[in-house]
Amino acid sequence: MSKTKVVGTFVLIIGYFFAFALADNMSLSLPNEFLPTSTVAVSENKELPTIILDSGHGGMDGGCVAYNGVAEKGINLNIMLDLKIMLETFGYNVIVTRDSDVSIHDEDITGLSNQKKSDMAKRLDIFNSSKNSIAISIHQNQFTDSRYSGAQMFYSQTNPKSEILATTMQKAFVDNLQPNNEREIKISGKELYLIYFCKSPSIMIECGFLSNPEEANKLQTEEYQQEVAFTIFKGINDYCGV
Repeated sequence: MSKTKVVGTFVLIIGYFFAFALADNMSLSLPNEFLPTSTVAVSENKELPTIILDSGHGGMDGGCVAYNGVAEKGINLNIMLDLKIMLETFGYNVIVTRDSDVSIHDEDITGLSNQKKSDMAKRLDIFNSSKNSIAISIHQNQFTDSRYSGAQMFYSQTNPKSEILATTMQKAFVDNLQPNNEREIKISGKELYLIYFCKSPSIMIECGFLSNPEEANKLQTEEYQQEVAFTIFKGINDYCGV
């Protein structure tokens, strides 16, 4: 991650903490986007869950491609790395499936299809590696009609808390980043392997549509990637009640 990106991410998180401290110590009225659900210090009344972050795709698997040829795998990774800094700064333990442009399949596996299966199996092992956890897979969307835009959450009914997480996260995107977003959360089946077989609450976040030129252009900028990461950070805090 570049020095500029790290600094920009910390500006966002420090701003959050500054508002947190002011509200707690001085009882000031602050805009809702800066306020945690509770102004009580997290360490005093909450055991934070482990946050498991998955950057969709990677390595030989680029994922969907924007109208200008940019693959989603790098966008996913950048958002995740920004989010990881925010969460760790706040006190969460964070586990990631990948922190660079790689597939995590077993090295002795050959053939693209087999490598993808191995990669997904290892990601699922990571998703299920901690009992007190929530898991989030970060992706970008694509559709044949370029007019569609906006983030959307996918969840599985295999864990009843996943629907709550999806609803909370969708609201965070509407409240903090995409006020005109009217997309609804969606139930997924086994086709979304990670969240279907994950034992903990889990969601897949489609942050936006790379098939929409305007949204794709924003998603390729460091500033907007940080804004998306901060929105996910807020959604996690809202879900955890901190």
